[in-house]
Amino acid sequence: MSSEAEGRFHILDVSSLTSRPTRSMLRTEDGVRIEAVYEPSGASVTDSAVVLAHGFTGSADRPAVRRAARALAARGAAVVTFSFRGHGRSGGRSTVGDREVLDLSAAVRWARELGHARVATVGFSMGGSVVLRHAALEKGTAGGTDAVAAVSAPARWYYRGTAPMRRVHWVVTRPAGRVVGRYGFGTRIDSRGWDPVPLSPVEAVPLIAPTPLLIVHGDRDAYFPLDHPRMLAAAGPAELWVERGMGHAENAADGELLARLGDWLTRA
Repeated sequence: MSSEAEGRFHILDVSSLTSRPTRSMLRTEDGVRIEAVYEPSGASVTDSAVVLAHGFTGSADRPAVRRAARALAARGAAVVTFSFRGHGRSGGRSTVGDREVLDLSAAVRWARELGHARVATVGFSMGGSVVLRHAALEKGTAGGTDAVAAVSAPARWYYRGTAPMRRVHWVVTRPAGRVVGRYGFGTRIDSRGWDPVPLSPVEAVPLIAPTPLLIVHGDRDAYFPLDHPRMLAAAGPAELWVERGMGHAENAADGELLARLGDWLTRA
C-alpha cells in the first residue's frame, strides 16, 4: 500500500477487531474529512462488507442508521457507515448528492483496505441517489461496488411534486432555510448551486450493469411517489421491490426489510 493511502486511511487488521464498532476519519479525494464507523459482522469470518449511505440530514450516529447497521451485520457482512460531508462530525458542506459520491468512494475504499474482497453499497433517499451515481461513475475502480441497492431514491433532480420535497428545496436554496438546516438538523449546506448539474440517478442506472442493482421503495413514501422507482427500474437491468405500507428511507425500514436487504446484498 502506498504512503498516500496510508495518509488517507486508518488501517485495521480485521482479525484483531472486537465485536464493538470501530471509528475512524477518512479523507476524500477532494480533501474533506469524513467520519466513518466499522461494524463487524455477526459471523466470525466474512470477506463481505456493506457500506451504508444515509439520507439528507442524517449521520452515522442517527438511531435509524445504527439500527440498520446492526441488522445488516447480523446477516453475515461487516458494515461501514459514515456521515456525508456537512453532516454529523464530518467536515465540509453538503452538496445534496453531487460531491457526496467522493465520500462514498472513500468509505468503499476503506472497506477494501480493511481486507474485504467484496463490497456492496446501500443508500437511503439522498444516499440512494449517491449509491446509483457512484456505481456508475466508479465502476471498475478500487472505489467501485460489487452490488448496489437504492432505497427511497429519487429518479430525477429538482423534484418538487410533494410538500415534503418543497420544504427540502426551501432548506437547500434559501439563506433562512440553510440556517434551519444548520441549527435545526445539524446539516451544513453549501450555498453554491450545482455547476455543472451532476449525472441524474435515472441517467446513472444504464451505466451500472453488469453490477447487480436493487431498487426498493415504499408505496406510502411522502417524498417521492412510485413513478420514481419505476422509472429507475425501467432504465436498466434492475430488481424492483415495492414495499406495502412503507414510508420514506431508513426511518421507515423495518427489521424484516433490513433482513431481506442484508440477504440480497451478501448474495447478489
